[in-house]
Amino acid sequence: MEFMKKHYKIILCGVFIGIIATLLQKLGNPANMGICVACFERDIAGALGFHRIPTVQYIRPEILAFVLGSFFSSLTFKEFKPRGGSLPLVRFFLGFFAMLGALVFLGCPWRALLRLAGGDGNAIIGIVGLIIGIFIGVQFIKHGYTLGRNYPAYKFAGLFMPLLMVGLLLLLLIKPVISTGVPFFSLKGPGSQHAPIIISFSAAFLIGIFAQRTRFCTMGSIRDIIILKDFHLASGVVSLLIFAFLGNLMLGQFHPGFVNQPIAHTNHLWNFLGMVLSGLAYALAGGCPGRQLFLSGEGDIDAGVFVIGMIVGAGFAHNFATAASPSGIAPWSPFAVIVGLLFCIATGLFMRKNIA
Repeated sequence: MEFMKKHYKIILCGVFIGIIATLLQKLGNPANMGICVACFERDIAGALGFHRIPTVQYIRPEILAFVLGSFFSSLTFKEFKPRGGSLPLVRFFLGFFAMLGALVFLGCPWRALLRLAGGDGNAIIGIVGLIIGIFIGVQFIKHGYTLGRNYPAYKFAGLFMPLLMVGLLLLLLIKPVISTGVPFFSLKGPGSQHAPIIISFSAAFLIGIFAQRTRFCTMGSIRDIIILKDFHLASGVVSLLIFAFLGNLMLGQFHPGFVNQPIAHTNHLWNFLGMVLSGLAYALAGGCPGRQLFLSGEGDIDAGVFVIGMIVGAGFAHNFATAASPSGIAPWSPFAVIVGLLFCIATGLFMRKNIA
């Protein structure tokens, strides 16, 4: 009871995300992908023409609602504090390479948990890789790694990400006819599979509010266990996993195994290394993809740069054949992961206080 009193808010947030994710899957989102920040940002990149893979193009309202829900919450509770200036170019490339790693594994930390809750054994390999990547990042942090502090910024600058999301929402709702064909919307494949817009947006808007208030973060949960032996954030992450599992059982969406899992492959080496790269990038940037969206909604310009880096990285991954598919990794997937790991390791080594 004492544990529940202390952690009930973050636990309820995890419960809510787990339940909503399974329901969104039931209502039309791709299997084992009720919510996936990396995959959904990849779909948005496709809709905007950053890549031309016809099966993964859709303006996902969940991403827009995460930012706008967080924005609403931060305004309501007077926590909207525009700030930035903490090496934005480095943060852009951390987001860029985090996305390359995620698209080799085929999912962000949230989707890794949801894949496991749906019975996908390959997710175990990815989650282990995520933990190892974050552990490496924590070692850099312990030895002085920092991107420096951010500074108060103009309020108008803090509105950029919320305004961008409003613009994307209008594109989704209006679907203007433009001679170039954008925005693109998939007619088949994962991009064509989506829950009703009003339900997706409303549910994700509430998640944005709850996550902003509780500081929900999968990367942060692992980091806090390693550094502080603190299980506060982890209690929310575990709740997400448990209730997504229970939801899948109740809805007939639990199918255990390694093969023939939806939008997944069985190359364990690159599932592992892809998530090592992503976990390391998240640790160095200070938050998982979901947390970066919520931070950008409350005025963190640096988090917004990370998000933009992920979206650009998604376009690059598909244009340059580094993104995996259910049939396996792409020709350039190993190269992308290795380059990304080298970049992140160099960032961790050369951006320490004692060698500034």
